[in-house]
Amino acid sequence: MNVNKIVLAYSGGLDTSVILKWLAEEYGCPIIAYSADVGQQEDWDAVRKKGMATGAEKVIVSDLREEFARDYIFPAFRANAIYEGSYLLGTSLARPLIAKEQVRIAQQEGADAVSHGATGKGNDQVRFELTYLALNPKLKIIAPWRIWTLNSRTKLVEFAAQHNIPVPTTKKNPYSSDENLLHISFEGGILEDPWNEPEESMFKLSVSPENAPDRPTYIELDFEQGNPVAVDGERLSPAALLAKLNKLGGENGIGRLDMVENRFVGIKSRGVYETPGGTILRAAHRDLETITLDREVLRLRDSLVPEYSKLIYNGFWFSPEMKLLQTVMDESQATVNGTVRLKLYKGNCTPVGRKSVNSLYSEAHATFEADQVYNQADAGGFIRLNSMRLQIQALNRK
Repeated sequence: MNVNKIVLAYSGGLDTSVILKWLAEEYGCPIIAYSADVGQQEDWDAVRKKGMATGAEKVIVSDLREEFARDYIFPAFRANAIYEGSYLLGTSLARPLIAKEQVRIAQQEGADAVSHGATGKGNDQVRFELTYLALNPKLKIIAPWRIWTLNSRTKLVEFAAQHNIPVPTTKKNPYSSDENLLHISFEGGILEDPWNEPEESMFKLSVSPENAPDRPTYIELDFEQGNPVAVDGERLSPAALLAKLNKLGGENGIGRLDMVENRFVGIKSRGVYETPGGTILRAAHRDLETITLDREVLRLRDSLVPEYSKLIYNGFWFSPEMKLLQTVMDESQATVNGTVRLKLYKGNCTPVGRKSVNSLYSEAHATFEADQVYNQADAGGFIRLNSMRLQIQALNRK
């Protein structure tokens, strides 16, 4: 493959540091190392210095935190996205944004190729490359893990040692992790055996429920058209709001998940996740919908959530079907305005109050006391009509 300039999605970790040096040796052209700040705790000056020292012509760090929260996390949470009943899609949501910015930088810098550090076994290769191809199919794609001979972590470490590249992965920290504003994930090491319990020292964003405070924390979360806009009455930007929920959730042991999921490529993978703010946000949003959404709208919308979530997980963020589903999801959110009060306590996030100017809840209709709006005798005819087909089937059986 003949290329003139490559933009590499670069984190400064073991894989992409080795890839940066390997690309320079293999293709003999300028390499731009691009890093996306999507909310991970990182020393960006150190990343820049390491990238330049490893052979990059330029290191670009893009601050995408607000865009990530506003245009990727919030739309997904308006739809209550969740994969296989558990995973809140932290990595899946970040990848299309990272790849989109990579395509933009390639155009800006006159590059004709893009590269990433995703392996040939995982989902991220699909997410990156579907985005590249959806936004600029003329770009050449270089996926080193699918073509080189450095096909193990051991070989990567050896290559790094030969080229004097510092290696961050040690025996004390053997996990492969991905961190952003929404979550942090852990894979590899002892987690490759699904019977092994995660070590407490591994977690970064949350205390264990056992070590959380013995008194509950109460918070109020305000929503406008399905989007969170304020915590305890304080209006915050999308990124700042999620950061605050992460802190509150982490302090109360909320948001830990240990699951075995089905990757798009067909492999089952064990992952451990911390998503404290996202867990709070989803619980509050779903609770507010119970009083602001019509029953049939809620039922129909919920039937679409698995398909919507699968599209995100599999990397089809920029597909026409995703655009269609997002439009449907957002249409349902016009009346999702109001406030939810939540109780955070030792790993639990429990809605304990909700109110909305768009509430469909009628105390006059729901009361167990005497009322003037509901004739209980009407229920008899309602039941008889709904049982008609059941009665006919029973008669046929006889």
